[in-house]
Amino acid sequence: MHEEEVMPDMRKPVHLLAFGFGSGLLPKAPGTYGTLVGIPLYLLLQPLSLLLYSLLVLLAFVAGVWICQRTSDDLGVHDHSGIVWDEIVGYLVAMAIAPAGWAWIAIGFLLFRGFDILKPWPILWIDRRVKGGLGIMLDDVVAGLFTAGTILLLNLTGWFS
Repeated sequence: MHEEEVMPDMRKPVHLLAFGFGSGLLPKAPGTYGTLVGIPLYLLLQPLSLLLYSLLVLLAFVAGVWICQRTSDDLGVHDHSGIVWDEIVGYLVAMAIAPAGWAWIAIGFLLFRGFDILKPWPILWIDRRVKGGLGIMLDDVVAGLFTAGTILLLNLTGWFS
């Protein structure tokens, strides 16, 4: 079955979450729209301590493995392009140590989308070899880690300050 032939049931909470509260249903670039959903979630979490922020993102990751697997099973399509919970969590990982401010939110967004789209090693390797809900989630988390590292370097070197 092709993914354009299957639609999630947005009345099911697991599908609603997997499809980023509907953002994954938009026709072009659902991953980008899913990442945009991550911004208000980041703004809600940003004031928290790094420990609490990290625990909540870890919980979102663990839940995401199940959410993405269950939705893929329901739809009969592995990693349906409309499943964007992984982008949301990946963006939250990316922003974990980002300085405050809209410029950093935008930089994090652009860097994360770049790493997610270009998939440098080992992201592409993970994307191709790790299956199921873990595979759906893990490549975006690694893209988030790459983004966080790049933000850290940009901040330490004084770029964008």
